[in-house]
This record gives sequence, structure tokens and C-alpha cells, in this order.
Amino acid sequence: MQVLKFGGTSVGSTKAIEQVCSIVASYKRKGRMAVVVSAMSGITDKLIAAGQQAGQGQEQYRTILQDIENKHLDTIRGLFPIAIQSSLLSQVKKQLNQLESLCDGIFQVGELSARSLDKLMSFGELLSSWIVAEKLKHMGLAASWKDSRELISTDAQFGHALVDFDVTEHQITSYFQHQPFEYVVLPGFIASSISRETTTLGRGGSDYTAAIVAAAMDANVLEIWTDVSGMMTADPRLVPQAIAIPRISYEEAMELSHFGAKVIYPPTIQPVMNRRIPIWIKNTFAPDDYGTLIQDNGEKPFPVTGISGIQKIALLTLEGSGMVGIPGFSKRLFDALLREKINVILITQSSSEHSITAGIHESDMLRAKAAIDSEFAQEIYDKRIEPLLVEKDLAIVAVVGDNMKNHHGMSGKLFGALGRNAINVRAIAQGSTEKNISTVINKADVKKALNVIHEVFFESETKQVNVFIAGTGNVGSKLLEQLQAQQSYLQEELGLQVRIMGIANSRKMRFSDTGIHLGSWKADLEAGHEMDLRQFAQRVRDMNLRNSVFVDNTASDEVAGLYSTFLQHGISVVTCNKIACSAAYANYKQLKDLARKFNVSFLFETNVGAGLPVINTLNDLVRSGDRINTIEAVLSGSLNFVFNNFVNGANFRKVVKAAQDEGYTEPDPRIDLSGKDVMRKILILARESGAVLEMEDIVNHSFLPEEALHAKDVAAFYDQLDVHAAHFQGLLQGAADKGERLKFVASYHNGEASVGLQSVGPEHPFYQLEGKDNIVLFTTNRYAEQPLIVKGAGAGADVTASGIFADIIRTVR
Repeated sequence: MQVLKFGGTSVGSTKAIEQVCSIVASYKRKGRMAVVVSAMSGITDKLIAAGQQAGQGQEQYRTILQDIENKHLDTIRGLFPIAIQSSLLSQVKKQLNQLESLCDGIFQVGELSARSLDKLMSFGELLSSWIVAEKLKHMGLAASWKDSRELISTDAQFGHALVDFDVTEHQITSYFQHQPFEYVVLPGFIASSISRETTTLGRGGSDYTAAIVAAAMDANVLEIWTDVSGMMTADPRLVPQAIAIPRISYEEAMELSHFGAKVIYPPTIQPVMNRRIPIWIKNTFAPDDYGTLIQDNGEKPFPVTGISGIQKIALLTLEGSGMVGIPGFSKRLFDALLREKINVILITQSSSEHSITAGIHESDMLRAKAAIDSEFAQEIYDKRIEPLLVEKDLAIVAVVGDNMKNHHGMSGKLFGALGRNAINVRAIAQGSTEKNISTVINKADVKKALNVIHEVFFESETKQVNVFIAGTGNVGSKLLEQLQAQQSYLQEELGLQVRIMGIANSRKMRFSDTGIHLGSWKADLEAGHEMDLRQFAQRVRDMNLRNSVFVDNTASDEVAGLYSTFLQHGISVVTCNKIACSAAYANYKQLKDLARKFNVSFLFETNVGAGLPVINTLNDLVRSGDRINTIEAVLSGSLNFVFNNFVNGANFRKVVKAAQDEGYTEPDPRIDLSGKDVMRKILILARESGAVLEMEDIVNHSFLPEEALHAKDVAAFYDQLDVHAAHFQGLLQGAADKGERLKFVASYHNGEASVGLQSVGPEHPFYQLEGKDNIVLFTTNRYAEQPLIVKGAGAGADVTASGIFADIIRTVR
């Protein structure tokens, strides 16, 4: 015998019912077939709402009943030819009249009892299954309809009745042995008590009905037809990368369904598992898809089979020194919950016996607290234990897999991934079978946690990086251009999917839940909202995405002030903005400490030398135990350009103006020529070497006359360069007389740093430095006789963007 169950969405419309009947008719049968049917999608909720309205004395229940009637009558009209509709409509109308009479009675009494609610809810399955049976008959199949209340016997626990399996099995086998039809259509969900009153098997009970029938008849397979192609590795609404699970064990399916996987109702599995009857989950709307086969364990490609979660969880913690070594506390705790019929989802206890924690549904937490505080009132009064601590707004995320016990480090991978993404774990539970690791987290982190865990266990070939960019000027634009050009390479060669989730400049900001298309980012940004830095930062945090990276391409104090907030929320920071790392040492250290504490990256390679690996080289030396003794460097591409072009016969003013026109200097060239930018860079290198220095500790040997340095504006500054032309010519001539060249040099030695104009001879590594190149010499204990040299282009949007690009990749590699 075969047993097929179709869910609410599978019979939710005329077209869906036709598809169901087509599937049933297409089977090559071996013996008879039982077809179990749920109520049409949405109908059970409407029935409950109608009963509640009636019980509260609100006549709006009549409108709901009219909606239910229209839905079923329209379905009849859509499924059957006009010639036979009349009798069918009459039969359905008779059922609907009984439903209306029941609601009228509830309205008159002014109370909706559990008994009445069960009777009320039964109409959904009774109507849908009868319609399906009539459609199969109309197709010429030997089909009949049977009321499940005559087959499944339960106690009188209305709302969630317990099945009497001995009586039920006898009634099912007796019926099927003596009925002649090939197809028997049964309403799911409903049963009857010994006194023949209608009971229900709990929400999702249609699955249970099918399992009971399959077990009683020792069916070859139980097929559950729904609107998805089997059980998934995670909820695809929250994890778009989720994949179907082709094979899964009974135990794994029970664990996943218990922790929120809604494809199958948890009690369904037990009756068929006892008989080792396979369960096949199939998609009504994609019947050729394989689906998921639940049976005794088989080979699986991953150690973890699936991830699931339950939201709206509360944690109850009973603690106190009076519990230590005293038996009976746990029993009293759970007896108190039992008396209130409160289900316990998760339990964990400290080895010191000082506390015990239980997870329950949030809706039960007030009753739970009242019951437990009452149970332990004397101990609380005596201060032997504390009043029950209740925490809400939590969720449980469970990782399930039979193969986890055969793989080392599964817990480490799980908690490491959560920790790297700043997801705090409030409680942990793991069974001795090692098939399930359950974690309690904040419910706001559920989507992020599911995606993080799924990436770790199922997406080893691809890792997603979610980037937020502030600043779309020369550097920002080049960065986006490079990211677009390298998308395929990153995906294919590095297994990285870099998504731009938010962009902002000084005027506009734009976010996307699916990623901004890099080919149209300019237009998208222009169509965005007015820029508000506080709202921008809040949105970045609220999106709460895994592997998030904030990129600062600005020179803004305000933007730099956001770094600590981002780091504390598990968001890595990549920046070419030197302000944060050259501010007060306490601020610099705080950012470094926050990155370590929250296990994220704070990377600023482009603060010094643009795309040159200056800071990374320095970090590698320090981390490997080397000691930095001296740093000598030319760190300003703009100043190197100026002095490389300030040769005999050149006018200093014209050289500086040319550098500005080429984009090598800031709009106000004094920022470059004052040496302040170089001071920031040598300060950052000194700090990365381990020195505790402030900006004011750096000596600046300025070559600019005071009148030029403090000119009222840029135009006046250029005028002063003409006024002091002789001064600059004198500097140039002094170097030339010695056969040397002018270079603006930054130095760090024995804890002291300085910047200033120097002349260097042909023997010096700086002498041949051309164009806008930078050069850094590290003299260390290991590189004592010959310094380690890093040299190359140290300015320009392209090379700076490439350095930022590299830092983005480092955050996840």
C-alpha cells in the first residue's frame, strides 16, 4: 500500500488541486492508495479567527465565514463542469451551514471552548478532502472518501489529542481489508474520542494522520507532498544558498523538525520510524524533483546535515548556592513546569550544580516564572536561591548531523564562526550522541547566524563578503571599478563573492539587501537618500550581515569616529583615512584592542605608501620577533614629485602648481608641503613598531617660510611662494653644490621621530627615487647591516584603491 499526504498549499487553489489529482492518477500502483489531505491553505487560520470572534461576541465572524464559503464554492466551480456543479455545491453548502450553526452557538454562549474549537477546525480538512475525492471520481478513478474520525481514536485532550494506537490500528486495518476502492481520500488532522467527539492531532497533524495510516498498513513508503523540494540545509527564506538534502536519517529529521524545520511535523516520524517505513518529501509543483528521502542512515557529503532554528525563546535560570549538593531541585523545577503544561525545549546545567537553565517558548515565560517562584518561595525567602531569572528575545539555532561525531572540531568551527561575526552565545546544549549542537542567541542575530553557519559547513567553495563603502571620489571610484573587473576572478580563483551592500558620499547614500550592481552604482547612488552619517552607520549595523566590512575612502574626522562602533558590532574596518591611527594614542590603541576583542579586522595598509606593503611588512617583522631600530622613509608622493621636478631653472611655484593640477597634492597644497601628512605616516609606522608616541612628539623641520605656511588662502600661499622664490632656490643650490638632491625624509630612531627636508648624495638609496614613488628602509636586529627596503608608487587613486582592495580580501582570508 502507498500513502500520500498533500499539504495546504498543495490544495490551496483550483490549479493546485488539479495538479494533486494528476500526481495521484500518474502513479503505478501496487495495491491500494491512501491520500491524506490538509485544509486549503489559510482556511484553518480563518476558522480559528471566526471562532475567536464569535466567542468574543463580535459579529465579524460572519464575514470570515463568508470568505471561507466563497473560497470553497469558487473551487468547486473551477474544478467541475457546470452540468454537475449543482449537487456538489449543495453538498459543500450543507457542510458550511453546519459550520455557521456551530459559530452561531459559540456566539450565543459567548465562549470558545477547546472542544468547540476542535469541532470548528475539522471543517477545513473535511471540505478539502471531500472535494479532492470528488475530483478523482470525476477523472474516472475508483476513489472514495472516508472520515478519519471513524479510523483514528484518541483521548479527550482537545487541541492536541493522544492517539490510542491499539484501537486505531485495528480500525484502520479492518477498514482497508474490506473496502473495494483503489483510492481512499482521508481528511488529515482530525480524529475522535471514545465518546465520538471530534478531536485534533495538533497543528501539522495531517502529516501525523498519514504516518498513522502508513504504520498501521505497513506501507512501502509514506510520501509527503508540499510546496518545497524536500528538506533543506536551512530555511531558504533566511539562507538563499540553502540546498536540498537528498537523504536524511529518521533521527536527523526529528531533530531538525523539533528545532523549527517546518517541512515535516515532528510526531509524524515516530510511527513510521518504528516500522522502518521510508518517508519521501516531494514538491507538488515540481514533481520531478528528487526531494528528500528519510530512512535509515546513508552516506552524506557533509558532516552536518542541516541547520534549523526556533525564534521567540525565553531562558529560565534557577541559581543559588543552596542548590549545590542538594538533590531534588531539578525535579521540582520541571514538575512546576509540567503542572503548567509548559514544554521544555532545551536544558543545560553547570557542573558546579549552582545553576540550571531551561529554554521554553516566550509565550509561556510569565506562567513559568510565577509557577517556579511559587514552588521555591521558601528557598527564595531564605536567600538560598535567587528568584527565577527570565531572559527573552532569544532564539535557538541547532546544528544537526549523524556524522558530526566522526569529525573532530565541529564545535570549534561552529563557535569560531559565530564569534568572528560578533554573535554572542547565551547557552549551549549538546547531546551525548553528538547529533545536535544547540546554541541560544539573540533573536536579532538569527538570520546572520544561520548564514554564517551555513557558509562554514556547506559553502566551503564560496565565502560571501558584504562591503559598505563611504567615499566615492577618485579612490572610491577606482576601488569600485577594480571590484567590478575582478568579480569573476574572486569567485573562481579565491572562492569569494564580494557584494557591495551600501555606498555613501557627502550627498547621498544607498543600500541594497541583495547587493548594488557595480555597473550602475553611480546612478543607483544618485537615486538614493540624502546622506545622514548617523543613519548610514545605523543601517550598516541593522543589516547585521555576516563577514561585513566597512571601507572608509574619506579624510573625515566624523567617519573615522564610527570605527569603534563598527568594530564592536563585529564589522571589520578598512581605511585609507589616516585620522584615526594618527589621533591620540589612546584612540589608536582602543581600535586595535577592539579588533582583537571582537575578532574582526582593522586594516589601514594604505595609510602609508598607498598600495605598497609597508605596514604589512612591518607587522610581519614585529610578529616574527624582530626589533625595529630605525625607519627612514620618503613617504609623500606629492613632495617627491615636487622635489624631483624642482631642478635648476625651475620655478618652485610652478612646480607645486603642476603637482596640484596632476592631483598629487590636496586642494590646499600646504597640507602636503607643511609636512603634517608625513608626520602622520611616520607616527603610524612608529606605533606599529611598538612605540607609544603622540603627534606632538614628532619634530617637524619645516622648509616653508612662516608667511607661506600661514597665508590666508591658497591664492595668497602661491603669492608667498613667489615672494620667497630666492629661499627655495637657495635650498636647491645648497644641495646641488654638494652634488646631492632634495628629499623630504621621515625618520624614527630609538623612540624619537622627525620629518624634514634633507639633501642626499648618490650613494643614498633615496637619491634615485623618481616621480611620485615612496621608499621605506627598515633597519632591524635581523636587517642590521643592510636595511629591508620597500619601494614603489606611493600616490595615486589606482594604487591606493588596489591597497584597499587587498585589505578587503585580507579581512576574510
